[in-house]
Amino acid sequence: MLSEFKEFIARGNVMDLAVGVIIGAAFQRIVDSLVTDVIMPVVGLATGGTDFSNLFSVLRDGLKVPGPYASLAEAKAAGATVVAWGAFVNQIIQFLILAWVVFLMVKAINRLRRTPAGVTPPPSA
Repeated sequence: MLSEFKEFIARGNVMDLAVGVIIGAAFQRIVDSLVTDVIMPVVGLATGGTDFSNLFSVLRDGLKVPGPYASLAEAKAAGATVVAWGAFVNQIIQFLILAWVVFLMVKAINRLRRTPAGVTPPPSA
């Protein structure tokens, strides 16, 4: 049983998957930073200084402190029931960027696989 497990782990597909998961997790942190630190401030500036991560709707005031609340953190600290829809917008934008980058990477890899060695592909239009 142990030898079968060693054989399973040593197989190329399992190792490739492990490397892919590790690199994917690191890449996700880069995309997180790109969205949070670069793109969303620009989007916020274009929409009049809106901080999307702090947009929320109160469904029920908190038991500790009644509303209104100046921030999402303040509402959560007061025990309010909130819908943090601004954070959801951030996640949608993050997903779209990540999907676009993965699409471009797959497209580039497919192009490299179709191009014979030593042949330079024509420039794309």
